[in-house]
Amino acid sequence: MDGDWTEAEVGDFLRSRRARIRPEEVGLPAHGRRRVPGLRREEVAQLAGMSVDYYIRLEQGRGPTVSDAVLDAVARVLRLDETEHAYLRTVARPRRQRRKPAPRARVRPGLQALLDGMERTPAFVLGRRMDVLAWNALGDAVNGFSRMTPAERNMPRQVFLDPGAPDLFPEWAAVAAQTVAHLRLNAGRYADDPRLCALVGELSLKSADFRRLWADHEVSECAYGVKRLRHPVAGLLTLPYETLTVPADPEQTIVAYVPEPGSETAERLALLASWTTAHAG
Repeated sequence: MDGDWTEAEVGDFLRSRRARIRPEEVGLPAHGRRRVPGLRREEVAQLAGMSVDYYIRLEQGRGPTVSDAVLDAVARVLRLDETEHAYLRTVARPRRQRRKPAPRARVRPGLQALLDGMERTPAFVLGRRMDVLAWNALGDAVNGFSRMTPAERNMPRQVFLDPGAPDLFPEWAAVAAQTVAHLRLNAGRYADDPRLCALVGELSLKSADFRRLWADHEVSECAYGVKRLRHPVAGLLTLPYETLTVPADPEQTIVAYVPEPGSETAERLALLASWTTAHAG
């Protein structure tokens, strides 16, 4: 994903955001035939206080020097949330320098020791491409990372290419949408990462569901939430999760499942931990 991708992406993203706003929501008359839903480019330009020609150049990816004030005005008109606003700034002003391909990520021994010390908390580390880079024993017991190949230890591949994913995730549609939204956010941040580009291409070729969701242009941080998982031994697990960015390596994120103490899921995890320990001996 290089500058060509971001030039196309900024236009696609802005058009998708225009399409979801009805004219009457921003005080414009709704009458008249419209070829596409939502706001016209001329209306966005008018509401943002800029010329139509300038806004068209922005949608065409020809505004690398566009100011924060202009992007803020467009974000206000299109009612972007904080994550969408940050994403717009990223794709509207992409880094033009070509970086060397990032080496395969490594997790520091100290970070692995931190994971291992969280004996009662399933935890793992994700990289920029949503690859699983490291995990602790209970995280492995819940997710089965050690039984996967390195290529399979990737959240988007698991969700969209593993035939068993809909059975594993009872709320598969929500998990799929969230996965794509976070992957797109990282694709904007690391537009010059060839491995990330290849992952998006692979998923687009192999999964119609991925193609459909990718075309929605949704972006999301996935900082916290709840994931439900049907485990072959422990049964149905309701897993609230929190994510923490590693200060020494902002491209790595710790994901920890933190069920409420005393809950059914917490009790099932305790039994799973005991079962795993017994079978490891």
